[in-house]
Amino acid sequence: MTAQHNGVPSPALRVPDAPITLSTASVYPEKVPSAFEIAALLGYDGIEVMVSTDASSQDLNVLRRLSDYHQMPITSIHAPCLLLTQRVWGREPWGKLVRSKEVAEELGAEVIVVHPPFRWQREYAKEFVDGIARMQDETDVLFAVENMFPLKARGAEAGMYLPDWNPVDQDYPHVTLDLSHTAVSGSDALDMAESLGDRLRHIHLADGVGITNKDEHLVPGRGNQPCAEMLESLAEGGFGGHIVMEINTRRAASRVERMEDLAEALAFTRLHLAAADRTWQVTPAGEVTRRGSR
Repeated sequence: MTAQHNGVPSPALRVPDAPITLSTASVYPEKVPSAFEIAALLGYDGIEVMVSTDASSQDLNVLRRLSDYHQMPITSIHAPCLLLTQRVWGREPWGKLVRSKEVAEELGAEVIVVHPPFRWQREYAKEFVDGIARMQDETDVLFAVENMFPLKARGAEAGMYLPDWNPVDQDYPHVTLDLSHTAVSGSDALDMAESLGDRLRHIHLADGVGITNKDEHLVPGRGNQPCAEMLESLAEGGFGGHIVMEINTRRAASRVERMEDLAEALAFTRLHLAAADRTWQVTPAGEVTRRGSR
């Protein structure tokens, strides 16, 4: 229904059916229980669990209790793919993904975020694209491979990931797009999103200014990435995936300051997801007409 103002139709607001969730990484150095508490207090729609060296992130029963207590659904699991989590859930990379799938299914999570293999994981990398497709055929949980970035030394790029840090040209069924990573790689985030099309199912929302080799994860709006434009584009397209706040608050002087950053990020996201329904337009003569009418 179109709103009226002094008898004139006003543009309706429509918000896509995309949950805005909080990554547990966003409260570091606080622990996973703090992420659930803060997400509930601020009004986030759910949690993405970054499986890390924090024992509570690895424990299915603890995660279930936290979710139930705070009435905060766990919507996605970030598999332990980081350098710091090489021994979490075993050292075998496929085993980590199997365990991530089992936990996601038990908790009702819809997405598993996966990084491409490191270049020294050559056997894993050889089968990665086909292996992800096979695993996808075995579950309703989506494996969404994340865009990463190259390292740079003296102006030259050093490949850190196989088959590539950029998922656009790989045959992954589903992809996570991280806007802090696009800042580091110097990529055009909007162009990547358009190229991915329906394969784009998950957003890690953060900002950055593009410092070489530095993954900043700033609060959206504090860098030079098109965070607002991305959200507005997703809204216009009726995006139904997840938008996950994955920002760095480790320099916050207190919990209050951390919560202020996370509240600002949530407000920014909700604002820019509310896209105007352009059914109506104002003509140069000041008349309000339906678009396309004469």
